[in-house]
Amino acid sequence: MIEKLKVVSATYELYIADENGKEELMEKATEETPLTWCQGEGMMLPAFEAQMEGKDVGDNFDFVLAAKDAYGEYIQEGLMDLPKNMFFNGDGEFDEERVYVGAIVPMNTVDGQIVKAQVCEVTDKQVTIDLNHPYAGEDLHFKGVILNIRDVTEGELKAIRNPRGCGKCHGHCGQDSCESCDSGCGSCKS
Repeated sequence: MIEKLKVVSATYELYIADENGKEELMEKATEETPLTWCQGEGMMLPAFEAQMEGKDVGDNFDFVLAAKDAYGEYIQEGLMDLPKNMFFNGDGEFDEERVYVGAIVPMNTVDGQIVKAQVCEVTDKQVTIDLNHPYAGEDLHFKGVILNIRDVTEGELKAIRNPRGCGKCHGHCGQDSCESCDSGCGSCKS
């Protein structure tokens, strides 16, 4: 049964309704490439996890998360015009390989956090980005089946809670320090 600290795998389809109410498939996870998360560790939307709580292997699910319980309402202030020179590459030229309409680019906040922004428009002088999640303002309709439920391993839990890991292997080893990672995780690229 799905409860805190269980690793869950599921198929799912995510639908969003257009302005006429017709649902469009936005995302899909299959048995070959399932959605996998650790319940209660913040990997999924809290309202999604609440819907999953108590389900068992083989259970179907079909529910809608209101925008306020998913990625929130669309905030107009999330749309920003920035000077084009903020997107120059190391050669002092505009980085058109990474910055184009539809691209997702990392941006630093004033407090040093990295957030993802979608490029909406590129002009001669500026780049318009949208800091809203692509599904902000949308009700999300999920359908799927629970495929597997198991206990989380200690290594997985360390990797989830310390995603930076040792700093060399991007958290794949789940170790808390380089010393313990260097002693044998094998995924570091020193």
